[in-house]
Parts: sequence; structure tokens; C-alpha cells
Amino acid sequence: MYDVIVIGSGPAGYVAAIRASQLGLKTACIEKSFDADGNTRLGGTCLNVGCIPSKALLDSSHRYADAINHFSDHGIAVSKPKLDISKMMDRKNKIVTQLTSGISGLFKANKVTKVLGHAKIIDSNHVEVISKDNSEVLETKNIIIASGSSPINIPVAEINHKNIVDSTGALEFESVPKKLGIIGAGVIGLELGSVWSRLGSEVTVLEALDEFLPMADKKIAKDVFKEFNKQGLNINLGCKVTSALPNNKAVSVTYEHNGNVSEATFDKLIVAVGRKPNTDNLLDQNCGISVDEKGLIPVNDFCETDVKNIWAIGDVVRGPMLAHKASEEGIMVVERIAGKHAEMAYNLVPSVIYTHPEVAWVGQTEEDLTQANIEFKTGSFPFAASGRALASGESTGFIKVIADKRTDTILGVHAFGPSAADIVQQGVVAMEFGASAEDLGLTIFSHPTVSEALHEAAMAVNGQAIHIGNRKK
Repeated sequence: MYDVIVIGSGPAGYVAAIRASQLGLKTACIEKSFDADGNTRLGGTCLNVGCIPSKALLDSSHRYADAINHFSDHGIAVSKPKLDISKMMDRKNKIVTQLTSGISGLFKANKVTKVLGHAKIIDSNHVEVISKDNSEVLETKNIIIASGSSPINIPVAEINHKNIVDSTGALEFESVPKKLGIIGAGVIGLELGSVWSRLGSEVTVLEALDEFLPMADKKIAKDVFKEFNKQGLNINLGCKVTSALPNNKAVSVTYEHNGNVSEATFDKLIVAVGRKPNTDNLLDQNCGISVDEKGLIPVNDFCETDVKNIWAIGDVVRGPMLAHKASEEGIMVVERIAGKHAEMAYNLVPSVIYTHPEVAWVGQTEEDLTQANIEFKTGSFPFAASGRALASGESTGFIKVIADKRTDTILGVHAFGPSAADIVQQGVVAMEFGASAEDLGLTIFSHPTVSEALHEAAMAVNGQAIHIGNRKK
């Protein structure tokens, strides 16, 4: 009898399993993925084919592009860099292996039992584990569903794992495509497009929506659109793909835009239209849990399902499909199982696009607040006025701080530029403690740092910025 069985070993599952064991709960973690040697492959999408390998390639491609385009700005003369895709992929794979094996070590240290197989929930106390050779039923007091998500496949562009690929396949190209098409201008499409554009691909992005990054601050989205097109990402909005026909050498894509039909041919096509929860064949029809039309499991604010002692976290429940959101849900759930008071600040989940420059935000946008009839005030600071950003040659973009007009409480922080993710994280900490723009303005920031842009933006909220002119209030 286990105290907790966790289904899935991604950022939601492995964090939940480790924390549960730390709290003295006998814990097992079921994972259906395995490596070439038949061993349990821990880490889920994020570590194996998502967050980590994509960031490794983003970093490698940025360094390559920097060597070509910007070394000379620093007085560094080099011959044309030679690209070795095979070595770049080897580096990526080594990082993945190091991190996934690290989870295995953490499981061992925390006495978490690894179970290899496909999990199916029979009821609130029993989980069937189906492996290649047999099946067994495990008994438990609590079940945490953390089965993650998978790329969405669309009928008009079916994945063939050759020249039509999903995000996983886009991390495994053996050579740089001369012409690369991407369906979807979301986070995944932009990050992968950035990688291959820097390495030499002619990249065309086809986005069905008429609005670019609708979840982001409108001014930032506008600037990001301009910058990415400048970098070589040819982003086309309002384009509905109607067919993608592959042959041995290329993919012919047909799409509609403003009532007109256009065609384009690509060496490779990446389908990046979002992800779907992994809930297929997970729930016995009599277990008492159902899924909605999107395959998501309904839960309350504490990730409790309709069945007592069964919880669901991460990509299988509402909210953004983000690793850090999933991990925090895992900690919240096991602490509640252990009898502790724990909750999530869902309004403070930061979002990041790891392009170069980065895009990041937390909290509400001006549009959100206007719609909610909440009066607000804003302050912005451009990285072009940051000494540290200029010194590093990365002065594109700006920081925006939004505060309540009456109380001065920070309601949102939005950034486009160098280290945007880390800067916004400082905003998350401030907002967690209910800080005002004045509080942030009175905080001492090291000089010279790009973080000073956040300091100045906070001061600008109340017309007190030092290194730019203040708008008249």
C-alpha cells in the first residue's frame, strides 16, 4: 500500500513524488516512457524533448549567429564559423541525459519507487500498470495524475516524422533546411523558428490568428513582431493552412489569406499549433472521473478532481501548460495530502518566450485591466537607456510596470529584451509580497545591470524615473 502514486515523471510528477517522499509519504511514480536500454525515462516532455533541449539549441544557435553578425562589433575578427549540426545535437543530448539521470538519482535518494508502464486508474485506491510483459494493480491512498501533454496533430498537415514534424522532430534535424515552414506563431513556433533561422534557414511562419501573441502586452507584441521579422522570421498572420502534401524532397503547403489561396514549398514543415493533455486510456470508465471537450480533467483551485483522493496537476488541467506552474501544483497537492495548508498564486505564474531577445510577463495587461474597469498607471523604461545593455550590445526592447492607480500596488510586469525572464521574475517576487511601484523604486539595484531597467520602470510609474524623461501625469 502506497500513500501516494504519481502518474507521470515530468516537472509536475517528479517534483510531486520527491516532495511527497520528503514529507514521509510512501511514494511511487509511474512512467511509461523508456530509453533504448529499456530503462525508465524520467523527466517527461520538458527534459527530454521540450524545455531543456530547445533551450540548448537556442543557446547554440545564438552563439553561432553572434559569431557571424556581431563579433566584429567588439573588435573580434574571425573567419566564417563552421556549423557542425551533429556536434550541436550531441551537446543537447548530453545535457538531457545529465538532467534525466539526475532525477533518477533524486528518486533513489528520496526513496521514490520507479514503476515502468502505462497507468490506468481503476478507482481512488487502485492503479493498473500495464507493461510490455505483464500488468499489475497497485494499491494506494492517493493518486496524482501528472501525465503531461503531447503536440497536437492536424489533419491538413499530418506528421510523417520526415519532412512534416512536430516540435520533437524539429529538435532532431540532421541538417539545416534551406526553406523551413512553421504552422503556428505561438511560443513553440517562435522558439524553433529562431533556432533554425539563426542557423541559416529561410523561415516562414503561418499563423491562423489575425493577432500576434494575443496573451502578451499589445505594445510588446507589436515590437516583438517587428524585431522577429527583422531577424528573418517571416511571420504571416491570418493564414489558414488547408493542405500540406509531402513528397520525397519537399512539402507543398496551400493556405488561405483574406480570401486568397496561396502556395509555398518547404524542405521541412513544423506543426506547432499547441498541445493536448495525455488523458487517453488513462481513466477506467467506472473510476468516476471524466474529461472535458479538450481532454482536460476538471479540478478545483487545489487540483482536486470530482473523486476524493484523486488529484490532477500540470498539463492535464486548466491553465497554461508551463513546467513551473506544474511543479508548484505538485508541491501544493502533496503538502495538502500531508495535512499542510498550501495554495497556488495562479495570478502570479510568469510566461516566457526564450527567443533572443527574450519576451516575458506576469500579471495583468493594460487590456485586461481596461476590460475589468480597473484604473491603472504605467511606467516604461527602454533598454536603449541602460548602460549595461548598451555595453553588451543588447539594447532592444523595454520594461513596463503596471500599478493600481489608487493603491500603487503592482499589477503586472512585462518585458522584451535581454534577460527579460530573470527581470520579470524579480517582478514576481515583488508582487508575491504585495509590493507597490514605490516599494520597487525604493529598492537598491546593482549598477550596472540590466535589472536597473525594472527599477527605472517602477519609478516611472509615479513620474520619478531618473535616466529618461517622465511622462506628464
